[in-house]
Amino acid sequence: MTPGTVRDLLLARAGDDRPGLLVEDAAWSWREIVTESAARTAALTSMLTPDRPPHVGVLLDNVPELAFLLGGAALGGQVVVGLNTTRRGPALAGDIARTDCQLVLTDAAHRDLLPEDVGVPVIDADSPEWEATLAGYQGTPAPAREATPGDLVMLIFTSGTSGEPKAVRVTDAKITIPGLMLADRFGLGPQDVVYVAMPMFHSNAIMAGWAVGLAAGATLALAPRFSASGFLPDVRRFGATYANYVGKPLSYVLATPERPDDADNPLRIVFGNEANEGDIADFARRFGCLVVDSYSSTENAVVVQRRPDMPPGSLGWPLDGVRVLDPETGRETPAARFDADGRLLNAATAIGELANTAGAGAFAGYYNDPAAEAERMRGGIYWSGDLAYRDAAGWIYFAGRSGEWLRVDGENMATAPIERILLRHPAVSEAAVYALPDHVGDKVATALVLRAPLSAEELWGFLAAQPDLSVKAWPSVVRVLETLPRTATNKVLKRSLRDLDAGLGTTWTR
Repeated sequence: MTPGTVRDLLLARAGDDRPGLLVEDAAWSWREIVTESAARTAALTSMLTPDRPPHVGVLLDNVPELAFLLGGAALGGQVVVGLNTTRRGPALAGDIARTDCQLVLTDAAHRDLLPEDVGVPVIDADSPEWEATLAGYQGTPAPAREATPGDLVMLIFTSGTSGEPKAVRVTDAKITIPGLMLADRFGLGPQDVVYVAMPMFHSNAIMAGWAVGLAAGATLALAPRFSASGFLPDVRRFGATYANYVGKPLSYVLATPERPDDADNPLRIVFGNEANEGDIADFARRFGCLVVDSYSSTENAVVVQRRPDMPPGSLGWPLDGVRVLDPETGRETPAARFDADGRLLNAATAIGELANTAGAGAFAGYYNDPAAEAERMRGGIYWSGDLAYRDAAGWIYFAGRSGEWLRVDGENMATAPIERILLRHPAVSEAAVYALPDHVGDKVATALVLRAPLSAEELWGFLAAQPDLSVKAWPSVVRVLETLPRTATNKVLKRSLRDLDAGLGTTWTR
């Protein structure tokens, strides 16, 4: 399989009149996509100062303009900076400044997110003025240039769950390689429709969605934003055979009312990461498709794959070079030991940080952030910032983020194993465990979102019946909420849980 470049993949479709893009009731052929993309790169070239980085901030939902701008960047050598639509004001202006954007394209739906003076020109991408500008470049051929797999195509920000978002350098190869690999793995081709509802300012939508459709020569169907109630109608309307996700979308779709004909749809493959075991199985059963979940990050340097024979609760099998290391010594942690009830006996030594000992993998570095890059790449090893442990057979188990340790009565605990136990209860849809300060150390707190009624007494009784739950891991405080605070890519903002208004939801203590 020869990766080539995104430019190569686009130009290979320049004469293709099959459907290439569907958005709501509008459609474009692949030929039209390449034509529109060429017009964008020509227009941007005329606006950008050549002696500065050719970076263009894009603050849009999954609309056709974003797809054409991405194609134009690949054809002409510009760099799309994916601006997060949940950021606003000074924070958003800071993202624009530190990624050296020369201009920003947005629309009426997002213009108010920007401060009055953002420091660079702002173009309204749904305005008559932009339409007139593009009209002057219609029919312009793609510029002749030598594209390479190492070319920078995008800057994508990390989710910011553990601090200020960092701009990840997304090279050509970081798009083409996963696109071609997934298209080949799932047997996708021109007959397929790839449905992308995850935000395209994030890596999952680009590498597991847009890139897959491009590599397969399939039709791309975009939803401006993810909608749980709109998911199945969209799949049917577009004839989608493949969809991608990150975080909790499977759970949100499963929370919609079940119907006897849910499995009557064209969907074959759903691929993503961070879904829990119960949701993966329930989604596959209810909608009659294969769900494949894999661990990865925006940086794409550490990959753990789920396999059919993996034990319950496991994250999956690590790819070559992926290890669980002690961040202080750099040595591999010992295998986890469990008692007869499945309780982890050596958490203090077995839990370490997921790392890629083979180097950076697909990580091409952060833009304008040498300190963060050095922190990730210590001693030639990529450190993910995620806690994990491994069993004697080598299976990996997620234990939370590196800042999510709890210390209860002198004992270190990780949050993810407690969350997995809480999610066993059929009434619990989502669970987030976090620390609240105690007199000495922490007390365990959890926030729950329910799919069915549950009382405090029923929860305590359920927890008492779980043999692998340590007494010290019992939540002292439980908050039942309508929703959990999340990033745009569905990652829980645990630091926000500690600061939530005490009047929100229902609180149980024990």
